[in-house]
Amino acid sequence: MRFWVLAGAVALGGCGGEMIPEARPAAYLPVPSAAPGSAPVSVSAVKGQTAPRLIAQFGTPQLDMSEGRARKLQFAGPICVLDTYLYPPSSGRGEPVVTYLDTRQRDGGPIDQASCLAALAARRPAGR
Repeated sequence: MRFWVLAGAVALGGCGGEMIPEARPAAYLPVPSAAPGSAPVSVSAVKGQTAPRLIAQFGTPQLDMSEGRARKLQFAGPICVLDTYLYPPSSGRGEPVVTYLDTRQRDGGPIDQASCLAALAARRPAGR
């Protein structure tokens, strides 16, 4: 008999606690985005850009040189270096645009191009 009294007391002891709420689906949480007006820089977005647009995006180039009809603009930051090569359109008319670009770490090692572009664009003040 004592066994049943103790068993009943233990069983009833668990019933007096708080109720666990029902599970419900998680609410929508917006993902924070970049500052308004600043779109992420991608390799495809840089190709086809003119020199003034590159300068507006990355600042004053560290190097600006021409050879024949080609022009090279080099932008450097604390993390990496971006070389852009601008050539006139195949029609021969119009402003030269980026047709090829290359990125590297400051020590010459490889770096993901999108990461380098993002790092260089991030160092530019907003609205410039």
